[in-house]
Amino acid sequence: MKVRILVSFKESVLDPQGQTVKNALHTLGYDFIKDVRQGKVFEVELQGLSEDQAQKVIPEIADKVLANPIIEKFSWEVLSEGKKVSRN
Repeated sequence: MKVRILVSFKESVLDPQGQTVKNALHTLGYDFIKDVRQGKVFEVELQGLSEDQAQKVIPEIADKVLANPIIEKFSWEVLSEGKKVSRN
C-alpha cells in the first residue's frame, strides 16, 4: 500500500518561499494568483499493514518525523490500486 503525505506551513506561519514564487508569477503576468504556499510531499510504501493499521500509524509518523507540529500541518491519502482515500 502506498501513502502520500502532504506537509505545509500552518496558515498563521509566514511562507517566504511561497511569497517569492507568487511575486515571480506576478512579474510574469499571472496577476490572478492570489497566494502560493509551498510544502513537502512524501510517498511512503507500507508493507504488511492493513488500511486500519495505516490510519493509526501514518498520523503518528507524520507528527513525529515528517512535520514540525509547531509550524506545520499535514494531510495524507492512501494510494492503492485505483482508489484514493484522503485523510486530514
